[in-house]
Amino acid sequence: MNILARRRRTCMRKKGLLILGMSMALAFGSGITAKAAAGWAMENGKWVYYDNSGYMVVNEWKKGADDKWRYLNSNGQMAVDCWVDETYYVDSNGIMIAGGWMKLASNYSGPTEVDHWYYFLDSGKAVMNAWKKINEKWYHFDWDGAMETGWIDDNMYFANDDGAALVGWHKLYPPEEDAEEQDPFQDDERRWYYFSSSGKKFVPDLAGDARCGEKRIDGNYYCFNSHGAMQTGWAYLGGGNSSSGIDSYRFYDNSGKAVTGWYSAYPPSELGGYDDEVEWFYFSKSGVPKVGPTRGTATTKDFLKINGKTYLFNELGNPVTGLQKVYTNESTDEYTYYYFDENSCAVMSGKMTIEESDGNRCPYYFATSGKGFTGVQGGCLYYRGKQQSSESDTKYEIITIPGENGKNTNYLVNEAGKVVKSSSGVKDADGVKYSTNSNGVLTKIDGVAIDAGATFRQPREPIWE
Repeated sequence: MNILARRRRTCMRKKGLLILGMSMALAFGSGITAKAAAGWAMENGKWVYYDNSGYMVVNEWKKGADDKWRYLNSNGQMAVDCWVDETYYVDSNGIMIAGGWMKLASNYSGPTEVDHWYYFLDSGKAVMNAWKKINEKWYHFDWDGAMETGWIDDNMYFANDDGAALVGWHKLYPPEEDAEEQDPFQDDERRWYYFSSSGKKFVPDLAGDARCGEKRIDGNYYCFNSHGAMQTGWAYLGGGNSSSGIDSYRFYDNSGKAVTGWYSAYPPSELGGYDDEVEWFYFSKSGVPKVGPTRGTATTKDFLKINGKTYLFNELGNPVTGLQKVYTNESTDEYTYYYFDENSCAVMSGKMTIEESDGNRCPYYFATSGKGFTGVQGGCLYYRGKQQSSESDTKYEIITIPGENGKNTNYLVNEAGKVVKSSSGVKDADGVKYSTNSNGVLTKIDGVAIDAGATFRQPREPIWE
């Protein structure tokens, strides 16, 4: 930029005589005569201009022989080093400034005279109350044409000291009217803002009771409040459907990016149901916390597979642990039990001992999928994952395992939970003789065949509540 610094002068103010040199006279290319001939003339040390009728021209622009515009004021004198009509500016030679930057005193009378940068079009007009793109950068000029800096245009833009509107990410002190909303516990009062390629600050269009809104930038989600300041930590976006309300929130790390995947944090302070401790949450690729159903109402459709492992989340957005009742067929209310590891929170499989809610430790067996197993496994009888056994005061006991369409299966088990397999029969403490097939299914009692529809003691359910 070709920058010229000039001090303010008022066209109407009286100055000392300004005698222009011979070079200027030659530029005007007019000989000076005693008569008021048409063209330029110097009178009392001031340049004037006479029209073809011999009248002095006032309040009008005229060109010199150099093809440059000059202005004749209300006294008919050529204006120098001043504003004309508060729109144009003429330099010390009276030439109208056109096409470029110039640093001048303010274009209005004020308590102090401070120089400002102005930009003049090729027509000579100063850009006023408008945006102008210059050398691929945007600048804003106020109502009198002065280039603006800082927060401008309803605080939707920010211009550096050089006047260029910022683009991209910038950490700035907020506008004064927004400062009262800042966190008093933060040492740094500056906030991050994001400006588009046009220089406009991003401000979310908030709907409902949302307190902030998101924008995806370079593949990551960021959150901004109603003033466009980037947020960190928990932010309320609204639109959630869970009873706890946690899915109305997102969590943003110290860089402002929405957290995805596993993350531990204190829950939002305004939400209830938590223990005031750090909790684990799982956030989707778009930053939405995973939320599940209330305890005892979960189905296998509520499971979430993460890196090959299966998890279940409660209504608070926390992964559940321990023994959990899960429905496997919503239409028939069929259910079983799954066990979620206390440390990893993932579904477990295989044989294990679990402490039930009554404090007793019982053997369990879970299939590869984690489903509580029903049937015979390893010589023991299980129902919905829990191992079955006879009462402690009986040697053997018949346990009926319910089947589909009323087809029950009766097994003979001992106190250790082992399925008894004896076609010749075994006797209990009372001398009753039981006979089974090779699978441990009861066939006879004291030599009498068992009716296919006969039922005996129901299996014990897992104790989990």
